[in-house]
Amino acid sequence: QVQLVETGGGLVQAGDSLSLSCTASGHPFTNYAMGWFRQAPGNEREFVATINRSGSKTAYSASVQGRFTISRDNAKKTVYLQMNNLRPEGTATYYCAVSYYSHEQERANAYEYWGEGTQLTVSS
Repeated sequence: QVQLVETGGGLVQAGDSLSLSCTASGHPFTNYAMGWFRQAPGNEREFVATINRSGSKTAYSASVQGRFTISRDNAKKTVYLQMNNLRPEGTATYYCAVSYYSHEQERANAYEYWGEGTQLTVSS
């Protein structure tokens, strides 16, 4: 049974930093790209960041480029999202996901398994 468990969400103030983690089990994690998405109430789920299977290539949405960093530790089957200079519009539930593919992916339908999400609230 594949499980993805996100941790690290919470309530922060605008300008703060926070790191999210996502640990996988029951899945050959190291062979596949990983991604972070987020969904705010009333909005569609949107792409945030992705990383290829080795961790050598990443991609970000324009809204987080330069502020967020995705990384992975294949030995720990964990992917991270370091978020700096957080903004109130970043308030959302953040989800990690495992792709069908080894290369970085920005489309939600390129992902096979999803975590249940962790809530981040950024106050102004």
